[in-house]
Amino acid sequence: MPMHAHEIEDLLRQSFPKARIVVEGDDGVHMSALVIDESFRGLNRVQQQRAVYAALKGKMDGPAGALHALALTTKAPD
Repeated sequence: MPMHAHEIEDLLRQSFPKARIVVEGDDGVHMSALVIDESFRGLNRVQQQRAVYAALKGKMDGPAGALHALALTTKAPD
């Protein structure tokens, strides 16, 4: 079942309550997300993205995952 942008944002907000989060995409399957959070400071890009994928709680796992593709941009605030 496809996910709406607000559902993805709600999941991310649970793990990153103070983050700037922008989720875009209109097909519910191929989405993009920008997550800017202080918790990313000092982490490399792979570590940041792993944290975001963990926050999605398995929604991208395997062929039966609700979310097929998520173009992800992560960083610490400037």
